[in-house]
Amino acid sequence: MALSDETRAKLRRVSTATLATALFKRGFRQQMIQDVRPLHPPGEESMVGEAFTLRYIPAREDLNTLEVFKDPEHPQRKAVETCPPGHVLVMDSRKDARAASAGGILVSRLLARGVAGVVTDGGFRDSVEIGALGIPTYHHRPSAPTNLTLNHAIALNEPIACGDAPVFPGDVLVGDGDGVIVIPAHLAEVIAAEATEMTAYEDFVTERVRDGHSIRGLYPATDARNLELFDAWRKERGR
Repeated sequence: MALSDETRAKLRRVSTATLATALFKRGFRQQMIQDVRPLHPPGEESMVGEAFTLRYIPAREDLNTLEVFKDPEHPQRKAVETCPPGHVLVMDSRKDARAASAGGILVSRLLARGVAGVVTDGGFRDSVEIGALGIPTYHHRPSAPTNLTLNHAIALNEPIACGDAPVFPGDVLVGDGDGVIVIPAHLAEVIAAEATEMTAYEDFVTERVRDGHSIRGLYPATDARNLELFDAWRKERGR
């Protein structure tokens, strides 16, 4: 299911916190990728893109030599050259950051190809260089050793686990300063719409609270008067 430009634009303007609440309402509790952090300060808009997955298993010494990188079909190298523009390359590195999932050259190539972001539950080498590239990137921590020391790239574009979250190819990833959340593909449009509405109300609440108002009856909106004030606030601001 292709992500529409309208839905993509909505998701860029909402937080992972708001999305987590919208998903929780539908019974989804494990969609936040755990223990990943942005390599550079996120901008005003969130990272958004469909998942293109790469899965690692533990390395086996006789199979993981530098010679494997000469093969253009090597899954890690192939992922870099085939992840579609606008998608997010997301890697299951077994939550092991002792070896890098990728480095500066590969992430630079993904940036040049128009990929929307890169996520791993392991680590990146060349982390300072990657952080300066401008492409949204998330990892657990820096890691200099080549991935071959511990990881064997085994499969592309199949369901994976990344930071304890289930990720299916085509699911929608959204990343901000709090981390990365995974929206099941079939729910992306409705979740984007709901989160947009929630964000408007949360902005209204924030203004009220900063002006000294109590959260009682305001957050959540149990007092109908607050909904009337919110309606007037939206009209005034074109929200």
